[in-house]
Amino acid sequence: MFTGIVAEAGEVRAVTDDEGGRRLTIAADEVLSDLNHGASVSVSGACLTVESFDEESFEVFLASETVEKTYFDEVAVGDAVNLERALRADDRLDGHFVQGHVDTVTEVVDVRRVGEDGEVLRTSEEPSGDPPRGGWEYEFAVPEGYEAYVADKGSVALDGISLTVAERGEGTFTVAVIPTTRELTNLSEKEPGDPVHLEVDVLAKYVERMLAE
Repeated sequence: MFTGIVAEAGEVRAVTDDEGGRRLTIAADEVLSDLNHGASVSVSGACLTVESFDEESFEVFLASETVEKTYFDEVAVGDAVNLERALRADDRLDGHFVQGHVDTVTEVVDVRRVGEDGEVLRTSEEPSGDPPRGGWEYEFAVPEGYEAYVADKGSVALDGISLTVAERGEGTFTVAVIPTTRELTNLSEKEPGDPVHLEVDVLAKYVERMLAE
């Protein structure tokens, strides 16, 4: 179980296709503290098990089912991935309950820079010098079959980041991203058309199940 509060963005150092899956070596810093063999780490939203590690990186294995469910079949050396250690029983829950079970892959539709007053500022419109205070709006496609799970002010995990749906559109949804979140995660590298892992709120799944019975 995770919270969706990313500790850092690691870097993929090696990708090896093995029988039955794929192996990744990921350089990290914070998540290596007190790491042990068999520990669970959320890698861009997917719960993976640490098979080996050293002072600079750790290695995980992705079974074929995980590769098929994610965009890890496209991941390459140098790519940034979001990292979070598993939630401890005495941890503060700052995000929402994230299982680390990717539901599907969606894609970025648009990225908009937003000023402190909420005005949308395209890159070419930003003044020189320090950037204006505010943040970003990221718009994502709603994958077919997941429309019921994405609601205004509801929680979603995107590449393992706990975010709140700011606006639900026709076939899309938008989240607001503050500068700190963008700097700490791989969202700073995401552009329209890029894939993103989506995990919907598990509470919505339980509610649906109860209402169906």
